[in-house]
Amino acid sequence: MRKLLPLFSLLITFLFALSTGLPGYAHAASKLSASQYKAGDTVTIEGSIEPGKDLFIAVAAQTTFAPKDTSGVHETKRLKKDGKKAGFNKDTRIPALFYLLTTNADKFGKTAKKKFGGPSFLGGIYSTTMFKLSDYDAIDPGAKMMLGPIKSKDQWNFFKYAHEKKFGINTITKEGSKRGKIVIFARSILQDYAKTGNYWDKGTSIQLDKASGKFKASFKTYRHTPPNTKFDVFVNGAKIGTYTVKGKGFWLSKGFRYMNPLWIIIGAIIVGAYFSMIGAAGGMLMAAFQVMVVNTMGPIGINAANVLRPSNMALTLFSPLGSFYRYAVVERRVAWPVGISFGVGIFIGSIWLGKYATQYLPLKTYKEWLAVLVVLMGIRTLYELTPKVMEKRKNIKAMVKKFNEEVARAKAEGRSAEMGRIEPVKTGITDYRFKFWGEDFKINPLLFGLLGLGIGIVSRSFGIGGGFLLVPAMTTLGALPMYVAVPISLIGTCFSSIGSFLGYLINGYLPDLWLAIGIIIGGFVGGMLGSRLQKVFSEKTLKWILAITLFFLFFRFFKLEIWI
Repeated sequence: MRKLLPLFSLLITFLFALSTGLPGYAHAASKLSASQYKAGDTVTIEGSIEPGKDLFIAVAAQTTFAPKDTSGVHETKRLKKDGKKAGFNKDTRIPALFYLLTTNADKFGKTAKKKFGGPSFLGGIYSTTMFKLSDYDAIDPGAKMMLGPIKSKDQWNFFKYAHEKKFGINTITKEGSKRGKIVIFARSILQDYAKTGNYWDKGTSIQLDKASGKFKASFKTYRHTPPNTKFDVFVNGAKIGTYTVKGKGFWLSKGFRYMNPLWIIIGAIIVGAYFSMIGAAGGMLMAAFQVMVVNTMGPIGINAANVLRPSNMALTLFSPLGSFYRYAVVERRVAWPVGISFGVGIFIGSIWLGKYATQYLPLKTYKEWLAVLVVLMGIRTLYELTPKVMEKRKNIKAMVKKFNEEVARAKAEGRSAEMGRIEPVKTGITDYRFKFWGEDFKINPLLFGLLGLGIGIVSRSFGIGGGFLLVPAMTTLGALPMYVAVPISLIGTCFSSIGSFLGYLINGYLPDLWLAIGIIIGGFVGGMLGSRLQKVFSEKTLKWILAITLFFLFFRFFKLEIWI
C-alpha cells in the first residue's frame, strides 16, 4: 500500500492541474493560423481549453527591454526616477509588445473614465474611457499565472507604467490607443470588440464555447511592429507556439515606422515652402507632420521626442538654405546686422542655455506658457492690420502702396514683379537704419540678440527654429514689414538649428537617417519655392497667414483641438 501512495499523490496532482487549468495542462488542440505574418495582419489562434474555464491568451514579443538597456542620457535619469515611484528597477525586464486576449478582463483591471486634452490646470476638457490595469496585489494568483513571461510584481509594475504613462508608451511600447491625435494608453488587455465596442478592442474577436472549451480568437498585429519580431503565444498559461511578424513597407530604423520616404519628401517640400514664405513655424509644422503622418517614435529605449526633434533640425536648417540665395543675393533684402545679432544669440541659447531648460523645466507647463505667448502675438498681428495702426505705420503703408503698384505694372507688362532692396543708412549695435522701397526703417540689433537667447532655449526644447516667436516680434515690436522680417528669421533659424543639433549630438541623440534625408531634400526644394512664392502675396496676406499659423500653434500647445 505504501508503494502505491506516491503514484496516488501524482494522480491527484495531475487531476488538480487538469481541473484548474494551470500551466502544465497540455493544450494539444490549440494552434496558430500561420507561423509568419506581415505587420498589420490578423493573427488567429484556435483550439480547446478545459470546459467551463475562461480563456486567457498571452502574446508576448521575444524582444524585451529593461531600463538598463537604454543608451539615452535623459531616459536613464527619467526611468530611474519613475521606477522608484512605480515600483520597478533598472533590471526589470518585460516584453516590448504584450497583449492578453481574454473573456474575463476584470481579472486584470477595469474600464475607467479618462479626461484628456486642453490645459493641464483644467484636468482635461474631453472625456473618454481606458482600460486601467489593477495593482499587482489585487490580481488573484490564478490569473497571474496566465501572464506568460510576466511573472513578478516589479515586471507587472513596469508593464503597467509602459502602457499607461505617456513617457513609458513613447519610450518602450511605441504603440498607443488614441483619441484624435492624443495617445490615451497602449493596448494590453483585449476583449471581443463585437461585445464591448471599446475603441482599443477594435480588430479583436474572441469566441468561446464554455460547454465544450472550444475557442477561436484573433487580433490585428500592430501595423508598425518591427520587421522579424518573434512572438510567443500562451493559452491559459501554457506555451502553444511562436510566430514571426515580417516587415510591410520601408522601415525607418530610428523612426520605428513603415513609411515611404517619398511621402516624407513631399511633406517637407510643402512645409519648407510655407516656412520660407512666412519665416515661422517650420519646425512646429514639421513636428506636426511627423506626429500626424509619419508618427515618428524612435527605437525601444529612446523617447520619441529625442528622435523627432533632431530630425526637425534638417528642415529648419536646409529650408532657409534653399531660399537664402534669392533673399540675400538676388533680391538683397537681408538686414545683416539684425540677422547676425539674432543668430549669435539664438546659437548660444540653443547650444548652452537650452541644455538646462530641457532638463529642469516641466515641458507641459513650458508649452502652455508658449501657448499664451503665441496667441497674444496672433492677436497683436491681427491688430497690426487694422486701419488705425496702418495709419500710424506710414512707412509700411507707403511701402505696401509701392509694392502693389509694382505688382500691377508687372502684370500689365507680362513679367515677374521685382522686390525692393535694403539700402543701409546707419549701422550700429543698437541702432540700425535702412531704406526699403525708399521708406525709412529703424531697429535695435542688440535687442534682438537678447531675444535670440530666449528663442534658442525654446528651439532646443522643441526641436524647432524659433521663427514663430521672432517674426511677430519683428513685425510688432520692431515695426518691420514681412518682406524684411522673414529673411532675418531664416538666418536665425539656421543658427538655432546648428546649435540645437550639436546639443543633441553631444548627448548621443541622432535623427533617423532616411527621415533626415527626406526632410533635407524636401526642405531645400521647399525653401527655393517659398522664396519665389513670397512676392506673390501682399504684406497684408502674409500677416494673415502668420496670424493663422500662430493660432494653430496655440491650439496645438494647449491641445484644445484633439485632431491636430
